[in-house]
Amino acid sequence: MGEAKYIISAYGIIGIILIILTELNFFIKIQPFEKIYFPIVWLGYILFVDGLTYKIRGKSFVKNNLPSLVGMFVISAPFWKIFEYINLRLGNWHYIGTEYFGRYDDLFAFISFSTVIPAFFITLQLFKPEIEKSIPEKKLSKKSFGVILLTGLVSFILMLTLPKYLFPLEWISLFLIFDSINYYNKQPSLIYALNTGQNKLIKNIAITSLTLGFLWEFWNYWASVKWVYNVPFADFLKIFEMPALGYLGYIPFGFEIFSFYFFVRWLFKKNLNL
Repeated sequence: MGEAKYIISAYGIIGIILIILTELNFFIKIQPFEKIYFPIVWLGYILFVDGLTYKIRGKSFVKNNLPSLVGMFVISAPFWKIFEYINLRLGNWHYIGTEYFGRYDDLFAFISFSTVIPAFFITLQLFKPEIEKSIPEKKLSKKSFGVILLTGLVSFILMLTLPKYLFPLEWISLFLIFDSINYYNKQPSLIYALNTGQNKLIKNIAITSLTLGFLWEFWNYWASVKWVYNVPFADFLKIFEMPALGYLGYIPFGFEIFSFYFFVRWLFKKNLNL
């Protein structure tokens, strides 16, 4: 047991070192590391928090559930790509400094955003989320399923139709779509958790989402390759690059990460008959 904890501590220390070196290099600017900071600092974060969780709770994705962690890396960039396509219509953010990567811009983006879902679940695990309690005991009725799914689809269409006024629906519509499907198929569902008063899970997801949102914006602020915002009616009182009100969007974004991951996991298991 002591040896195992030593191994976990070792990669946790590697994570801390990666974070510190990235912080220093925002000012020293050794290339190409300053330009490719995003996957480096978030890999460091994932290693550090996973090692910390193992020390505190004896649980580790790296140590105990590596296949799931690898799966999270694989589906994370396609998940974020959905929002990039939506943003072509909304125009709420854009990137600067990406010309450095030339024709490899898309590859760098894929590698960078592959860390989003792993960082979320690694952080959530630290709070002992008891996800298994969000698995419905029985399927959502067809009528309720249809109402929630339709609400999500209509919200999505309205967002694209009136992007200037209804852009916040980006962070609600996809959650309603994916989570209603999860609920109907007896997969972990936050709608079910809300219906059954599982406030601890909801609270932990909110804390996780705000924590990650703060760190995404903090590390983004110091970088030369970064995103900047153009948010209608709320582009004031900025904390780093993000308008203060924008941080509220990270909470439903966390809900979307949660619902998307378990939706994809269900599809994977269903198609492979696992």
